[in-house]
Amino acid sequence: MIHIEALGKKFGSFWAVRDLNLHVKQGEVFGFLGPNGAGKTTTMRMLVGLIRPSEGNLSVAGIDVVANPIMARQLIGFIPDRPYLYEKLTAREFMLFTAGIYGLRTSEQEQRAQELIELFGLKDWTHELVESFSHGMKQRLIMAASIIHQPQLLVVDEPMVGLDPRGAVLVKELFRRLVRDRAGTVFLSTHTLEVAEELCDRVAILNRGQIVAIGDMESIRKQAGAEGDENLESLFLMLTGGQDVTESLEKAHL
Repeated sequence: MIHIEALGKKFGSFWAVRDLNLHVKQGEVFGFLGPNGAGKTTTMRMLVGLIRPSEGNLSVAGIDVVANPIMARQLIGFIPDRPYLYEKLTAREFMLFTAGIYGLRTSEQEQRAQELIELFGLKDWTHELVESFSHGMKQRLIMAASIIHQPQLLVVDEPMVGLDPRGAVLVKELFRRLVRDRAGTVFLSTHTLEVAEELCDRVAILNRGQIVAIGDMESIRKQAGAEGDENLESLFLMLTGGQDVTESLEKAHL
């Protein structure tokens, strides 16, 4: 589903991502993990066509994202870490606007919009302006809009931010159903490593713009040199140099 080869992105003299190679299969939930500044969001924005790579190639379902961006975007749903919405529209208007961008038939737009508004618990706010929504409500609305065209690939950056427990359960079940029922693919970035461990078939751990480990949990343990049954959080710290947190606190006399 996703093929990334020798991908790089340079901002001035700084390489945010460099020589990234990654292949994600159709029908899996793939975790894309790393500390702040590792290059996760930059990679995801290149993948969905928001920024152009400085070097390398990336494709979705065999479609080159740079050469054929509109065709590629028809296959992709994107949920950013911060929802960007037209706040002077109502929830219904925003959903219909999004459906129109993706070219849904007029006869489909209203039905799909209402189904998803209800699914994400926004029925009582259907005709309210988005500017009156809480952060969690905006996050649910952007999630609803991201799947209105039934994408083959869902790219998700920090999905649980601002969601209450019901919303978090709904989103996790949505990911499972997309993969199980529609053979879709979920490309997921999150700092909530328990969620990644629960949901993901495989993960890649990124550090300083490059992948330092990739695979299922057993494979990650081997690449980290772990001897026990360490969880993903422990492995993440081993691979990204985060084990010195306690030592740093002690040096600061905290």
